[in-house]
Amino acid sequence: MIQFLKQNLATIIIAALVFGAMAWVVIHKIRQRQKGESSCGCGCSGCSEASSCHK
Repeated sequence: MIQFLKQNLATIIIAALVFGAMAWVVIHKIRQRQKGESSCGCGCSGCSEASSCHK
């Protein structure tokens, strides 16, 4: 088991960083949605989906 970890340490670290970044993005988007903020960042005044965006 130790030998496996030594041989694949770089891959394990990179995978952990990628999954951590993905989790952060998902949590950030969920929190934005709960606060009612726009997910696209451009505002709703000219958006064609403004009526269904925050429901």
